Amino acid sequence: MLKLKNIKKSYKTGDFVQHALKGVSLEFNNNEFVAILGPSGSGKTTLLNIIGGLDRYDSGDLIINNKSTKKFKATEWDAYRNNCIGFIFQSYNLISHISVLENVEMALTLSGYNRKDRKQKAMEALERVGLKQHAHKKPNQLSGGQMQRVAIARALVNDPEIILADEPTGALDSTTSLQIMNLIQEISKEKLVIMVTHNPDLAKTYANRIIEFKDGEIINDSNANEQKKSDNSEIHIKKTVLSYLSALHLSFNNIKTKKGRTFLTSFAAFIGIIGIALILALSNGFQVEIDRFEKDTLAQMPITISTQAVSMDEETIQEMIESNDQEKFIDDKVVKPIESAMHTMVHENVITQEYMEYIDKIDKSQLSGISYQLATALNIVTQNDDGSYQKVSTGSGVSDMWSVYPTKTSDEADMMENTYDVLAGTIDTSSPGLILEINSTNSIDQTILENLGFKTDEDITFEDILNKEYKVVTNNDYYQNIGDYFIPSTDYESLYNGSNSDTVKIEAIIRVKEDKESFANGSGVYYTEELVNQIIDKNKESDIVKAQENTDFNVMTGATFDEENTKDTILAYLGADSVPVAVYLYPQDFDAKDEITTYLDEYNEGKNEEDQILYTDVAAIMSSLSGSIMDAITIVLIAFSSISLIVSSIMIAIITYISVLERTKEIGILRALGARGKDITRVFNAETMIIGFCSGALGLIIAYLLTFPVNMIIENMFGLAGVAKLNPIHAILLLVISVSLTVLSGFIPAKMASKKDTVIALRTE
Repeated sequence: MLKLKNIKKSYKTGDFVQHALKGVSLEFNNNEFVAILGPSGSGKTTLLNIIGGLDRYDSGDLIINNKSTKKFKATEWDAYRNNCIGFIFQSYNLISHISVLENVEMALTLSGYNRKDRKQKAMEALERVGLKQHAHKKPNQLSGGQMQRVAIARALVNDPEIILADEPTGALDSTTSLQIMNLIQEISKEKLVIMVTHNPDLAKTYANRIIEFKDGEIINDSNANEQKKSDNSEIHIKKTVLSYLSALHLSFNNIKTKKGRTFLTSFAAFIGIIGIALILALSNGFQVEIDRFEKDTLAQMPITISTQAVSMDEETIQEMIESNDQEKFIDDKVVKPIESAMHTMVHENVITQEYMEYIDKIDKSQLSGISYQLATALNIVTQNDDGSYQKVSTGSGVSDMWSVYPTKTSDEADMMENTYDVLAGTIDTSSPGLILEINSTNSIDQTILENLGFKTDEDITFEDILNKEYKVVTNNDYYQNIGDYFIPSTDYESLYNGSNSDTVKIEAIIRVKEDKESFANGSGVYYTEELVNQIIDKNKESDIVKAQENTDFNVMTGATFDEENTKDTILAYLGADSVPVAVYLYPQDFDAKDEITTYLDEYNEGKNEEDQILYTDVAAIMSSLSGSIMDAITIVLIAFSSISLIVSSIMIAIITYISVLERTKEIGILRALGARGKDITRVFNAETMIIGFCSGALGLIIAYLLTFPVNMIIENMFGLAGVAKLNPIHAILLLVISVSLTVLSGFIPAKMASKKDTVIALRTE
């Protein structure tokens, strides 16, 4: 079954070469008890290590059941040791931090047995050596003889074909030695037993074959001339594997024996986790507060579509940054022409009737209001308290202080009702009228009041404001035709008292609600959409409009048209066109705002840049800025806290390296039982994984507990309740980071462990 052909093995130390085996050839039978005798350094242990696959021969061949091992890979040698070899060592070589039962189970674990089967087989092996009642003890709770019995049980449990015993009684007293030798002799009746010993009496008493070694050569073989029985059975080697669960179990038991050091290591790691977790909790809480504030104050800020829009894309912002980074205060006597960044940011929108029809199709349920600013001038005159008359200036175009009162678009939300209180009068958007907005101090710019015909040397009562009448005059009454030109009338008394004028009043006075002051606290004048519609209906067929349509110059000034004052601009001013110069869309909330902007963006798809219509979303810009600032602060604070994680990672690498040194013998034992190099790596990765998980979990628990006093302090100082909120996603992410960092920091020591020489590792104390 086992044959050695001309096996040679030598070791090189510097320039000195020691020949341990010098062409050894041997054959062994089944059910044979072979004792190998020889002085120290004769090569007998080297022979045993080569037979057991712990060491590699330089030349020759080791044949198992007619199968050559010349081309065995490392994993095949591992599997060979696990399936075919059972080791009994002089120093027992038991893993101290796991139980007797688990030591015996280890070979079965590597063979892939399930938990139930390996426990049953291990108990049977322990019962065979008389130690079943000691199964759950640790090895250090047993006597020397009992530990050797455990080693024998471990060697037998996987039913190997060969038992290799290296001085199995060397550390035992004579009485115990006899018990162990009787047990080994019993085993040899069914297996090949090869024992290395210095004791010739022991060999002669128990072995049925004695081989004597000297200087790496066989000098005597008691059965050398006996005919060897041929065994043509095939060798079946099952691949070994140490499962992650078993690796975790091994490492966990080892960690339990070093609780203090493990805690200190975890402590170094979880300080960083605590810091980052608290920062994220505060950042998350403050961001929630910011989001709530934004929803309360910014969500209904209008999306503005006007004749000019400012593009704030990433490319434009980068250009501004680069222009600001240019060298300053240079000595060169030159002037550098540069294109204004603002010039590239401004986009000219051409709002058409087609676009307004597109706007009309918007999902009104997403809006709490919509407002327009028209280019049409309102010809309004009023009578003052002293009996004089004046024209009320409403302005025109984008500079207009007046705009259409926002129309309610949804029964569920009304931006104006939610934002403003009606202090006096009533609002009826279906009838022509004006609405006056005052600020939170009941103030309004005096120029607006003077323009409306009020004296500003004293306070004005609501009643006086609501009772004042204004006359809206049509173009045909307001403009006088003189030849090819039209001149505005200055006879305001006649215009005021004319029969064709419509009377309107300030129907209501509104003021921002107290809780909305930070969102809207302005002042000005609104007019109802019904009022402007009536005026446009009357003025679009007026004489001045018809004349302007048929003339290539401004009929009011005689000036020719230019880029700023085009024919369309003048016609819009005169009321010939109802297309607004600005549209204000008030979303119900941030989600609705996103839906609206998506809808507006769809209009521009496939259009040239000059044909696109851009919008200004102030709320999004402010939200982005606040979010960016919060993110920047969070990143900086996390970067500082991460220093402790880096330090802890270095500590864990050192601790893992120390653990590798401390567990060198355990590495040798596992390798002797058939563990692969990657299995050894897995054991130490499992150890760092456990440390990482414990430190991460402990850090998160402490961080969570700390949020309570932190929230109390913040509430007492700033009046904000429950700010620190640890996001579960952040907690999971930090736990993953903790485990990943510890595994990464222990990776190199774990790899070093897998490369250790098995024979040297077994000799380590």
